[in-house]
Amino acid sequence: MRTLTHTWLCPFSRKIRIQMAEKHLDFTLKFVKIWEKPADFIEINPNGQTPVLVDLNGSIAVESIAIGEYLEEAYPDIPLLPKSPSERAEARRLVSWFETKFYDEVTLNLVFQKTLKRYFGLGGPESARIREGQARLIDHLEYIGWLIDRRCWLAGDQLSLADITAAAQLSCIDYLGDVPWEKNTNAKDWYARIKSRPSFRQILQDKFPPLLPSKHYENLDF
Repeated sequence: MRTLTHTWLCPFSRKIRIQMAEKHLDFTLKFVKIWEKPADFIEINPNGQTPVLVDLNGSIAVESIAIGEYLEEAYPDIPLLPKSPSERAEARRLVSWFETKFYDEVTLNLVFQKTLKRYFGLGGPESARIREGQARLIDHLEYIGWLIDRRCWLAGDQLSLADITAAAQLSCIDYLGDVPWEKNTNAKDWYARIKSRPSFRQILQDKFPPLLPSKHYENLDF
């Protein structure tokens, strides 16, 4: 059975889960407490981070960008990268934007600070980091809204890995109820379209004990 190792509120794992669901690929989720650094997991991925994919043929892929590219090459029937080289380059640029810039400026400052930080023995959340994440989130929502004002989806006319990557990051923040959707209607409408896709259903069923999701988290109409 195809297996994806993940952990709580991991946007990188969520991206791959959505991608595989869009491609109609069956898989089993395997949960790991990465802060405990289990030896069998570290042996597969010395970086100690999720996700890790074990495919049907035994192939192992680690790190979400590499896994995303692997899935596009191994299962091309339902492509999630555009056809033209320029559009593919734009989609990949946005994937990198949300997995690096957005993650560093927003997700780390909100989700990690409020949830996983204590599991790593790094103390409680830092209010300055949280304020920084909230401020940067508004900037990123404006950028998403700007893109959607000019395109149907983030990278062009079709749903792509760019949309999936961005939505995976935002879904973790939305679990906490920290996304000020009222700040940008375009961004909210775009997220609602992705949130309503069948590939997103499994994400909306996630629970991070003992923290419950925000009241609107599972509501497709917010």
